[in-house]
Amino acid sequence: MISNRKPGEKLAPPSEPLKRAVAGCLRAIAGDAEVEVTFAPERPALSGEKARLPEPPRRMSPQDVAVLRGHADSMALRLACHDQGTHARLAPQGSEARAVFDAVEQARVEAIGARRMAGSAVNLAAMLEDRYHRGAYADITDRADAPLEDAVALLVRERLTGRKPPESARKLVELWRPWIEEKAGADLSRLDHVLEDQNAYARTIRDLLSSLDMGEELASDRQQNEEEGEADGEQPPPQQGETADAPQDHSQGADEAEAESSAEADDDAEQIEAADAPPTDAPDDDELGEAEEATEPWRPKDDRRNERDKPDYVAFTTKFDEEALAEDLCDPEELARLRTYLDKQLSALQGVVGRLANRLQRRLLAQQSRAWDFDLEEGMLDPARLSRVVIDPMSALSFMHERDTEFRDTVVTLLLDNSGSMRGRPITVAATCADILARTLERCGVKVEILGFTTRAWKGGQSREQWLAAGKPMGPGRLNDLRHIIYKAADAPWRRTRKNLGLMMREGLLKENIDGEALVWAHERLLRRPEQRRILMVISDGAPVDDSTLSVNPGNYLERHLRKVIHEIETRSTVELIAIGIGHDVTRYYRRAVTIVDAEELGGAMTEKLAELFEETSGHRGGRA
Repeated sequence: MISNRKPGEKLAPPSEPLKRAVAGCLRAIAGDAEVEVTFAPERPALSGEKARLPEPPRRMSPQDVAVLRGHADSMALRLACHDQGTHARLAPQGSEARAVFDAVEQARVEAIGARRMAGSAVNLAAMLEDRYHRGAYADITDRADAPLEDAVALLVRERLTGRKPPESARKLVELWRPWIEEKAGADLSRLDHVLEDQNAYARTIRDLLSSLDMGEELASDRQQNEEEGEADGEQPPPQQGETADAPQDHSQGADEAEAESSAEADDDAEQIEAADAPPTDAPDDDELGEAEEATEPWRPKDDRRNERDKPDYVAFTTKFDEEALAEDLCDPEELARLRTYLDKQLSALQGVVGRLANRLQRRLLAQQSRAWDFDLEEGMLDPARLSRVVIDPMSALSFMHERDTEFRDTVVTLLLDNSGSMRGRPITVAATCADILARTLERCGVKVEILGFTTRAWKGGQSREQWLAAGKPMGPGRLNDLRHIIYKAADAPWRRTRKNLGLMMREGLLKENIDGEALVWAHERLLRRPEQRRILMVISDGAPVDDSTLSVNPGNYLERHLRKVIHEIETRSTVELIAIGIGHDVTRYYRRAVTIVDAEELGGAMTEKLAELFEETSGHRGGRA
């Protein structure tokens, strides 16, 4: 085969032609030549007109190609068949209802492509099979571990395309199918008739959500205003492009929009006039002052400067939180099976991380046992001073002596993110690296604690149920049941706890991540340790996320708390804090941090950062004058 490559030109990767073809196909289906397409070893994502697709493996199988093309087709159909304005206007506010609404809309655009293009149908099926296989949904036995939005979306796909759910998601769907069909079967049957009309489709989905007992989450501010207007005897103005019974045509919608804009302008003018006009019945300041003097003695105005600030972060209840040993969450037989599975998954990686860990061990042992004092009057003859002895045999200060370094008693805590986004390769690599490093550091006399953090439920669990029963008070704070897991205590030997790390492979364990409270928990455990030096290493793949909490609090509620906790530890604590982000920039939270793109880099990052920490204060080595 004759190559067209010029002398000195770098050889293009074998996947480059495929990337160009996939990117061109994506733009063609989307109908937009300006879509920016990138490939990265991160989660596929679509943001505006920027599409990020997974980086193809070096040795691609037909299945890998189909999965890549499936992600591209899914994003292209979203761009071509989805109107964000309509979606935002009709989307429910409640987090659970919104999740179902979003998932079913994505099922709609993918169904349009699957029905029109047989090739896209095959690609989309491969993409879904890969997604649910990576999520390890095949062994689910409980609805609590089966996301409702996925089940509804797959049932909608089945109705619209005739394709059965992916094999890896079959159990997930079957757990929910009887309940969904019983409550919303009629709504599902109506979707096929409105597939091409996003507006009508979205309204049918809202009916479906009401049938699934999520009606209370549907009301938006605009709907509430309309209901208040109806209660006052006023008819709500029709929305653009719709009436109470059926969608309007475009000309009628434009007329109504113009009339509505005029009405809003008139209302604004009336409000301005009202604001400028002097009040008629309101008492002036002198009258108010006389009234106050007549009823009670004068007091200085309370500017609330001495009032204690409310805490920035609270938990609605901690009654259902859990701190558990790994062995208490799983029976011994299953734990042994999961550990065997973990070892098989990363037999190749163990060799690489093992070599890195051995290198770290040599560096640590060298710091502990090899230090010299020079320029002594007795001891071993210093070869560097040999010339001085030859010239003057009576010369002093020509000897040296080996001594032990002051390697401080140290404990290291590895805090692992056990959230659902870590499923698959990231959590497997994290568990293996933690295991190998714990064994290595133990050999060097450094105690290691391995902790994990997640939640007990996906949608708030018993905490949310108690909040609902209390009448949904405003600003409840953290609204989920925490689960903090001790895989290996600092004083427990590695050989007795190595099986515990297999628990991370258990289906249904990984859920939400509330990093701030997990960091507080791990930090407090370290402070109770007697060691002179304490190191806390956090491994995470994203910002803190808990849908239940964020649905009823500000969007940055968990992130703000995390930043505050990190600041307190870094500025006021003796604990040395370091973080490693997998595909997520943690340097914006932590002073001492590193971000890696691929989970495979985790072992090298962990060993390197630990080595740097130990070498920063590695004892006082003797130096030459």
